[in-house]
Amino acid sequence: MEKDNIAVGLDIGTTKIVAMIGKKNEYGKLEILGIGKSKSLGVARGVVNNITQTIQSIQQAIHEAENNSGYKIKDVVVGIAGQHIRSIQHTDYISRSNPEEVIGENDIQLLIDQVNKLAMLPGEEIIHVLPQEFKIDGQSEIKEPIGMYGGRLESSFHVVVGQASSIRNVGRCIQSSGIELSGLTLEPLASADAVLSQEEKEAGVALIDIGGGTTDLAIFKDGIIRHTAVIPFGGNVITDDIKEGCSIIEKQAELLKIKFGSAWPGENKDNEIVSIPGLRGREPKEISLKNLSKIIHARVVEIVDQVFTEVKAYGHEDPRKKLIAGIVLTGGGAQLKHIKQLVEYITGMDTRIGYPNEHLAGNSDEEISSPLYATAVGLVMNSIENRTQSAVRQDVIEQPKAQQYRAPVQQQQQYEVEESYVEAVEEVKKVVKEESTETKIRRSFFDRYVDKIKDFLDNAE
Repeated sequence: MEKDNIAVGLDIGTTKIVAMIGKKNEYGKLEILGIGKSKSLGVARGVVNNITQTIQSIQQAIHEAENNSGYKIKDVVVGIAGQHIRSIQHTDYISRSNPEEVIGENDIQLLIDQVNKLAMLPGEEIIHVLPQEFKIDGQSEIKEPIGMYGGRLESSFHVVVGQASSIRNVGRCIQSSGIELSGLTLEPLASADAVLSQEEKEAGVALIDIGGGTTDLAIFKDGIIRHTAVIPFGGNVITDDIKEGCSIIEKQAELLKIKFGSAWPGENKDNEIVSIPGLRGREPKEISLKNLSKIIHARVVEIVDQVFTEVKAYGHEDPRKKLIAGIVLTGGGAQLKHIKQLVEYITGMDTRIGYPNEHLAGNSDEEISSPLYATAVGLVMNSIENRTQSAVRQDVIEQPKAQQYRAPVQQQQQYEVEESYVEAVEEVKKVVKEESTETKIRRSFFDRYVDKIKDFLDNAE
């Protein structure tokens, strides 16, 4: 029996749905076993607006990934985004009954449970409660409180909130596609896991993920998530502008953007023209590349301005909050020509394009190393962190029972005892293995949140 931890991530985007199956190789790098993608038909600006079409698109991506890999998918970690997402900063504390006892995981869990009871706007639910820095009896800037003594345990939290109905609609689509939901992750956090290094997170960095329907922002400083935001427009709005400005159909506008588009209008000369075939025998349409880049430039400037407003709201001009590592661009929109230079010009901050290849095995397909798949790679990494066996080999499932070797009863019992002993030892190893407080907290919170969604879906009908 295969012992590898097979992980599956599902990125439900506005333009595409990607299912990715992967596992860690012996060097700790991510080996992609299979990938499936389909056109996203039932999602607008990161929010499901047509359940039937979304289910069909998910099933198509899942089947393609299964056929490519030879694995049968059981459950997935899904990315959550959309214009309904917002984040708040909150500080809370607990008074411990016995200050002479060391602070343990239970105390931190108690504090997180307290934050989860915060009153939200009608229809909203808390998705993430991410502890930032702890304070014990007035002593601040503590990153790891476990094992310390104190009576008053206080922490600042980054709380991510979203519309309950939107989250449950995603859960319903997953369940109706014949698979289980094993975890939820905010998409900018998944993208950050895939393209950012720990050094960048320590130094201070803003990740901008330009997707089809939304542009996601995640700011890190001192290794801690400080700010998240979702801006409700992305690459699709640029395509719409080209469609309207050049009077062409959407498919042609998208191709023009990808092949000839540039975010910097000075790049093209006035005499550079591309000819677009006319519809139904009509005359071909000639489009100036300079005009095309002017249309793209205007919209990209608007998107970057909106993101930069969020970066300023975080307070990056404060010397203590300075983002030394600057900006990292990822997502499909990061592939637009000269967007790096434009972002540097507008913000005055160092900028690079974020590729997920740092975490991928050396023999990975070049296509998977594209910024387009950053979120999907991050979701697979998150699934590996959860230690779920999300997929099994199809030949193992399809093997007829008659052909399977059956040991004599006595031997069989002995094998079962030995297997249970090995499993018990493995469990002890897992428990002993140290993990960071944040990872433990995040996982335990997700487990409870996913269970809550499953209960809701089971009782819905």
